Amino acid sequence: MKVVRIRLCALAALVLASLAMPARAQTAPIDAEPLPFSDKRLPASAEECGVWKRELAFARSIEAHDGGAFAAFLHAGTVFNAGRPDADRGRDEVVESWKEIVDGRTIALRWRPGVVAIGGEATIAVSRGTFIRQRMEGDVPSFRVGMFQTVWVRDARDAVWRVLYDGSATTSLPMQDRVAAERWVTDQPMSDRA
Repeated sequence: MKVVRIRLCALAALVLASLAMPARAQTAPIDAEPLPFSDKRLPASAEECGVWKRELAFARSIEAHDGGAFAAFLHAGTVFNAGRPDADRGRDEVVESWKEIVDGRTIALRWRPGVVAIGGEATIAVSRGTFIRQRMEGDVPSFRVGMFQTVWVRDARDAVWRVLYDGSATTSLPMQDRVAAERWVTDQPMSDRA
């Protein structure tokens, strides 16, 4: 009986000590793989494929935790969370508000272009695709999926496509794990990138 009490006291002391310790900061980026591509392909023009590739490069700037490359994709007058009262306006504000995402220590955002469309104005394109957001809650990752929508504009000065508007196109959905999230992503349609 005395041995049991000693062990219980020791266990209680360990539990209390662990609760008193400061929370461990995530020092390295979250281990999050790039998203898979969809199995469902839709026809796209050569220009639409060019925007698709630009969107993919934009996503890869976040995967590489490259803040400079991320900023280079943004139009000077870009608006993120477009259509919402808390929108971020201008390249500098967007870069600042996305710092945590670019760093990737507490949140990992992975996205892939899906459908790209260019209408009657050849310098404006809309890209819509899938995303997975992985956030660490303690030591446990949580996953959400959804659709984003980006409006690209081709800059008249250098003919480079840049992000003018960006935001979520759907309410994100919780997923049980990364496998379920990827299954959802691959089930969404995507422009043919060939």
